[in-house]
Amino acid sequence: MQALEALTRDAKALANGGIVLSAPETEVARQLQICNACRYCEGFCAVFPAMTRRLEFGKADIHFIANLCHNCGACLHACQYAPPHEFAVNIPQAMAQVRGQTYADYAWPPALGQLYQRNGLTLALALVAGLTLFLLLAVGLHGQGLAALWTAPVGGFYGIFPHNLLVGLFAPVFLFAVLALGLGVRRFWRDVTPATSGAPLSAPATAEATDAVLRLKYLDGGHGDGCHNEDDAYTLSRRRMHHLTFYGFVLCFAATSVATLYHYLLGAPAPYDLPSFPKLLGGAGGISLAIGTAGLWRLNLRRHPLHGDAAQKPMDRAFIALLFLTATSGLLLWAARGTAALPLLLCLHLGAVMALFATLPYGKFAHGIFRTASLLRHAVEKRQPNPIGLGAD
Repeated sequence: MQALEALTRDAKALANGGIVLSAPETEVARQLQICNACRYCEGFCAVFPAMTRRLEFGKADIHFIANLCHNCGACLHACQYAPPHEFAVNIPQAMAQVRGQTYADYAWPPALGQLYQRNGLTLALALVAGLTLFLLLAVGLHGQGLAALWTAPVGGFYGIFPHNLLVGLFAPVFLFAVLALGLGVRRFWRDVTPATSGAPLSAPATAEATDAVLRLKYLDGGHGDGCHNEDDAYTLSRRRMHHLTFYGFVLCFAATSVATLYHYLLGAPAPYDLPSFPKLLGGAGGISLAIGTAGLWRLNLRRHPLHGDAAQKPMDRAFIALLFLTATSGLLLWAARGTAALPLLLCLHLGAVMALFATLPYGKFAHGIFRTASLLRHAVEKRQPNPIGLGAD
């Protein structure tokens, strides 16, 4: 009977040109109404100050606030209305379900949005295996058969795959990932801007949001002691592992960028030896990324069942696994330079990197992009007069 009433209500809203909320969005709106009356968690993170500026929660408001949430779990463990209370307030889980929906809704091209639901660990590893096998076959056919797969090549990496071939393989995949993510977050930005005062970005707001992103400010639980993972104990482990993963990825990307400048501007092709900048950046980044992702995998396995959305765990673990495999295969490749294992490890590393790039627009990587956009809008909005007259933030 309730389902029939909901369908009737949605049909009337659509007929009148209204915006229909999905079931996860409706649940977030219900819980935020309860939180708005309670306000016990007002100082925990950016979610609750943003919530108090609203009496009603439309679709854009819900998308904005859901992507502000860092899923730290602090509000769940502090809440007097959390399960098993009949109100069943679970902000981390409700927000996670809406975030997953926003990634799919704003995906570009739209037809590929369903990949968020299918981007699991098995698919990711199968993609790595398939790409690695393709590269191994290419090496075998180009060289002297299977013997080429276990022979130290002349000329290092480029003795196996010419530089221009690698650029031709990876540049289109990487550029497509950037384009797809950029177009998706652009649509998100256009939708949430009117719901967050509509004011333009300012230098102070941008600086504040950048600081929050780089420090992962809202993984401190609102008090600096950290968030929660498997129980109600505070821990900084999630924040530290996220930092190692994030900055490891940044350093690896910086190493690739510097190596590109070396190749095209200085005429110095890879491979590079210590103490060159590409090697220093790549080595530090690879170690940081491997440690961070191993830590995140352990934390993910032990996560409290009420935290987050269980349906998104395959996507989360797929992203962690791809990052870990990319980092460790890169470090092994460095150690095996000049040995007969180089062709096999190079194919594995390139397969992992290409699989990572191919799934970036439709995997967990998107959460960082959408969350950054929401933090920027939050920093802008909080500098505007409170629209409901309940005082300043």
